[in-house]
Amino acid sequence: MTHAYLSVAGISAGLAVLIMAPSFLGEYELGFMVSLMSYVTLATAWAMFSGPTRYISLATVAFFGIGAYTVAVLNEALPYPIVLVVAVCLGALLATFVGFATLRLAGIYFVIFSFGLAELVRQLITWFEVNITGTLGRYIFLPFETQHIYWQLLALAVVTIGLGFWIRRTRLGLALKVIGDDEVVAAHSGIALARTKVMLFVLSASLMTLAGAIQSPRWVYIEPTIVFNPTISFLTVIMALLGGATRLWGPTLGVIPLLIIFEWLSASFPDHFSIVLGVLFIVIVFALPKGVLSALEERIAKLRKERVT
Repeated sequence: MTHAYLSVAGISAGLAVLIMAPSFLGEYELGFMVSLMSYVTLATAWAMFSGPTRYISLATVAFFGIGAYTVAVLNEALPYPIVLVVAVCLGALLATFVGFATLRLAGIYFVIFSFGLAELVRQLITWFEVNITGTLGRYIFLPFETQHIYWQLLALAVVTIGLGFWIRRTRLGLALKVIGDDEVVAAHSGIALARTKVMLFVLSASLMTLAGAIQSPRWVYIEPTIVFNPTISFLTVIMALLGGATRLWGPTLGVIPLLIIFEWLSASFPDHFSIVLGVLFIVIVFALPKGVLSALEERIAKLRKERVT
C-alpha cells in the first residue's frame, strides 16, 4: 500500500512540474517539450496495439498526417473542438476500414502494407491538392502559442498512458496478450480475433490522429512532405521498441533519450541522419528485442538469484 501511495505521489509531483514547465522554460526548450509530448503519445498509442499483438505498423504517419491536414482544411470553417472531433472520426474511419481489410495479414506482409498505406495517403492528398485545389500547402491560422499546444499534448499524453494502464487490467488487454502469444489458441479460447484487434487498432489510430491535429498549429504552414514524413513512423517504432513495447512506461522511457539524440544528429549531421536512424533501428532489434525495461528486469532477477544461491 505504501509503495502505491509513493507511486501516486511521485506521478502527481512530476505532472505538476510538467504543467508548470512553460513558466520556466525558454522558447527552444518548450518546443522540444512539444515534440516530446507528441512522441510520448505516438509511441504509447503504437505500443497499445503493436506491443501485445506484435503487429509492427508503419502507418503512424498516415493517421498523424490526416489529423494535421484536417485542421489545415477546416480551421477557418469550424470551431477548433469540432475540427478535432472531425479529425478523430476520419482517423477512426480509415483505421476501421484498414483493420478489417488487413489485420488477417501477419509478419512482414502487414509491415509492408502499413508502410504502403502511409505512402498511398500522402500521394492521394498531394494529387488532390495539385489537381483539384491548384495548390500544395495550406496555412493554419489559430490563436495558439507554443504553451497552449504543449498543454494540449501533455493532456493527450496523460490520457493515452491512462488508457494503456486501464486496458492492461481489462479482459480486452488479456485477450490481446493471448492473441500475441498464439492466435490459434486465442481463437479456440473463444476470443473474437478480428473484433478485438480492430477495436485496439482504431483506438490507437484515433490517438495518433489527435496528436497530429493538436500539433499542426505549431507549423503554421503544412504540406504533405512535412506531415506525412515517413521518419515520424520510424522514430515512433524505434522509441517504443527501445523502452519496451510491452511495458506501460516503456515507450516513454524510449522517447526521452532518443529524441535528445535525434535533435543533436539532425542539427549536427543532417546529411547522415537517415543512415544513423537505420543503423540504430537494426541495433535495437538485435541487441534489445524486448526493450530496456525488460532487460533491466531480467538483469535484476538474475542478480537476486545469484545472491540466493
